[in-house]
Amino acid sequence: MKKYLSHSVIETEKLAEEFSRDIKEGDIICLSGDLGAGKTHFVRGFVKGFGLPADVVSSPTFAIINEYDGEVPIYHFDCYRLEHVSEALEIGSEEYFYGNGVSIIEWPEKIREILPDYTIDIRILVTGKEEREIIFSF
Repeated sequence: MKKYLSHSVIETEKLAEEFSRDIKEGDIICLSGDLGAGKTHFVRGFVKGFGLPADVVSSPTFAIINEYDGEVPIYHFDCYRLEHVSEALEIGSEEYFYGNGVSIIEWPEKIREILPDYTIDIRILVTGKEEREIIFSF
């Protein structure tokens, strides 16, 4: 487990970009945290590490998944609105998890039962107006 303190959105994005350099095809990253904690900001920094501009990222809350074509395909899930794990299965989420890209999942607790055991868990905790504690569990 590793813990980091971010003092701004820019620091959170930079940390995510640095983290992404150690990620490879097939990895699954689970992002947990309250609404407004900075999960989507983390994803914006993360995609930069794969050669994409941060502004390609939008919260997929209504689409459930956004696909970003970078050096490696990135599949950005937002499971907030899912009411049952079957909804994730219906969109073929397992094909993404076991495919040739990287999955990064916001609100993974909604679908935890179908996730492989080898996920990387990241928890973002609000500790101040701009401060966040970011905890990585490998």
